[in-house]
Amino acid sequence: MNPRPSQRVAAAITVVAAPCVILAAAILLFLNPIWIGFDQDRSDVARLTGYTPAQVRDVTGSILSDLVFGPPVFDVKVNDAPVLAAREQRHMVDVRTVLLGLGLVALAATVALAAVGLASRGRRWFWRAVGTGASALVGGVIVVGLGFAIFFDQAFELFHEIFFPPGTYMFDPRTDRLVQLFPDQFWSETSVAIAVAVLALAVVVALGARRLGRDSVTSPAATGEAT
Repeated sequence: MNPRPSQRVAAAITVVAAPCVILAAAILLFLNPIWIGFDQDRSDVARLTGYTPAQVRDVTGSILSDLVFGPPVFDVKVNDAPVLAAREQRHMVDVRTVLLGLGLVALAATVALAAVGLASRGRRWFWRAVGTGASALVGGVIVVGLGFAIFFDQAFELFHEIFFPPGTYMFDPRTDRLVQLFPDQFWSETSVAIAVAVLALAVVVALGARRLGRDSVTSPAATGEAT
């Protein structure tokens, strides 16, 4: 039997939502002071900024707190001098707006995935849809990852062109603290780490969903599909 229209819609929602949830989970792994401090040390941020390692940690912690929890003022100081100039602060406000928007998308995807999973009672078609979404993400990460590896500067520029107003994200690494705190090396290594995490999570989810789909007991009458 062919799937019912409602099941097809639910499966399509699952195929889209699963990659969004995986992406959000992978990004959250790196949006924390432990990873950021580790990669800032690798990028020699203390030398670039002229701050002590303790000052780098304090400044970064304040910026992360404003970014994630707010209020988005980004007015941290070192020795009574503002770390970020007004233009850098405005850019970080834009970053927070983008981050909140992506977070809402991830939250909606998580709620949708959970709702469909509960409504389906874990039937075979649901796990097949999860596996399809995760498998599509594996392919997407490989293609996009290769593009970033070969054309990182161009891809990084394109990302900013899509999400930020023109001219608001160009900074001088010789004078602007924002790009000294988060230099190119930091972003290139973090991008690779996120891509690896996304790929690993997507593979695990795809394999797990395939196994759960095989093991699930499905009633053709209940799901509208042949088993």
